[in-house]
Amino acid sequence: MKYYIIAGEASGDLHGSNLIKALLRKNADIEVRCWGGDLMQQAGGTLVKHYKEMAFMGFIEVLTNLNKIFKNIAFCKEDILTHQPDALIFIDYSGFNLRIAKWAKAHNFKTNYYISPQIWASREGRIEKIKRDIDNMYVILPFEKDFYENKHNFPVHFVGHPLIDAIEKRPKTEAFVFRSKNNLDPNKPLIALLPGSRKQEVQKMLSVMLSVTDFFKEYQFVIAGAPSLDLDFYQPYLNPNVTFVSNKTYDLLSHSTAALVTSGTATLETAIFKIPQVVCYKANWISYQIAKRIITLEFISLVNLILKKEVVKELIQNDLNTKNLKTELQKIVSGDAREKQLQGYKQLEKMLGGPGASDKVASLLIKNN
Repeated sequence: MKYYIIAGEASGDLHGSNLIKALLRKNADIEVRCWGGDLMQQAGGTLVKHYKEMAFMGFIEVLTNLNKIFKNIAFCKEDILTHQPDALIFIDYSGFNLRIAKWAKAHNFKTNYYISPQIWASREGRIEKIKRDIDNMYVILPFEKDFYENKHNFPVHFVGHPLIDAIEKRPKTEAFVFRSKNNLDPNKPLIALLPGSRKQEVQKMLSVMLSVTDFFKEYQFVIAGAPSLDLDFYQPYLNPNVTFVSNKTYDLLSHSTAALVTSGTATLETAIFKIPQVVCYKANWISYQIAKRIITLEFISLVNLILKKEVVKELIQNDLNTKNLKTELQKIVSGDAREKQLQGYKQLEKMLGGPGASDKVASLLIKNN
């Protein structure tokens, strides 16, 4: 059996790697060719293109890189035709993957989508493309099954969230070892800064996050470096009370008191670690104005969306400033707001479906293809 997996971001690389491991556990003769990253390659996939060559954030950046995007799409189609996989597996990354899915369906390839495009957030009309082009959909958020099946009459499989497995199975580092290896103050409690994984995103978010450090001298602030960005990029942001760890986000979260987190999957990761957080989001003015008109959600963080209420504070666009960030961070390092978040996290954990997402998807893929 030959699978072709397409992921276009760091999170997709993580979940794709765990899926590859699960597939190989069930059948060691399976072949996997993939677009993703180092983790998918290490798990046993043959890497065709790295997500670092594909990650474009925001409407403006996409427009300025259209030529490169179209070249990637053409190359992907050519590679699929050359290798003739038995089934394709798309992981999130909807702008690219839905285009390939349309083409693949027309060429009689079996199409599977793992981690649904967020059509419940914007451009819901894409449901027609999904119903036309996707044979099997595997969703990871509890409200997505209701959205697809009851609202749009499209059967899907709810498999639970793969982050639960990724976090539970990670190698664990003791606090004193983590601090020692990363030259962290042995006595100061840590506040994690998760400014995102793309260069443009980090540049927007990190300076605002760091603007509050002088008000919290008793804490050590630690930037979670993205695997796609090197130390030189982060160097201008560092000082004696602001340090940096590269590709160690889970270790950092497991030993932190609180976190400032850019909206996205990281908000859910932080919640699973049971770390109180302030959710941050700021885009360039044009991108924000466009997004505001097409996104119909009451909240931007997955934590609040799943719980259908505000459990974590969201500071969006102009509300993300030093004054507000200082106030909200102070609330969650101790006190009632901290306890409220921790109680909300317990409820969230029950709703996420428990462990085993990768194994469930692997079993369904083998059965359905």
